[in-house]
Amino acid sequence: MSARALRLLLADVDGTLVTQDKVLTDEAVDAVHRLHQAGILFAVTSGRPPRGMAMLIEPLALTTPIAAFNGGLIVDDQMQTIEQRAVPKEVVGPVIELMASGGLDVWVYRGADWLLQKDKGPHVDREAWTVKFPPKVVSSYDAFTDQVSKITGVSDDRDKMDRVTDEARATFGHLASVAQSQPYYLDVTNPHANKGAVVKFLASRFGLSTEEIATIGDMPNDVLMFAHSGTSIAMGNASPDVQRAARFVTTSNQDEGFAHAVDRFVLHPPGSA
Repeated sequence: MSARALRLLLADVDGTLVTQDKVLTDEAVDAVHRLHQAGILFAVTSGRPPRGMAMLIEPLALTTPIAAFNGGLIVDDQMQTIEQRAVPKEVVGPVIELMASGGLDVWVYRGADWLLQKDKGPHVDREAWTVKFPPKVVSSYDAFTDQVSKITGVSDDRDKMDRVTDEARATFGHLASVAQSQPYYLDVTNPHANKGAVVKFLASRFGLSTEEIATIGDMPNDVLMFAHSGTSIAMGNASPDVQRAARFVTTSNQDEGFAHAVDRFVLHPPGSA
């Protein structure tokens, strides 16, 4: 595929666009501006809530829709809703119960709110620093089952995570999208809220063929967007399975993998000379 054929790059955020310390490097910012100068659109998608990506808008001069919650809520650069796909109300309670019974802490994202029951649980402080807003502590989720954008199960126990992930897919896979966005996060969203659907949304929004879209990511939930794009790039920090699902592999997010990918595979793709 020639460089001229690529018209949009869609990037995951954590593990891809930013470093392990959640830093947006100068090199990554410069790479995005090189895309702008080349007339190639740039968009982001993440399991983060919309407010958790607001800090990217100014440095990256973002004007494209921002796909939060893996596509469950798409907003514009003013944080106004363009499209929302909520978790089906009837599965919210059962999903929460399954996660809790499996030993995972449960977070619920609804509207602009991040709800949880234990404000000192694993990754809470880190997540609050990352998304730049605090959670709200509630005693029960019973009153918050409608308009839920994402339910996240949290644990550093990989065996628990994998076990609950498998059970959630078996139980709710026909009713919801179930994927680990980080080794310690299990995300459940609307069945049509996944990163593959984000590629299709952007293609329709900008009148593009999916073959004209490049995607870059590092986690299993990025594989669906790889499958629906013409050029797919895995980060060097991605697992071997994720790397095998991509057309190209760049360096890690600790070694400017995003910026390298922009130059090597998007602006000057192999075979374009």
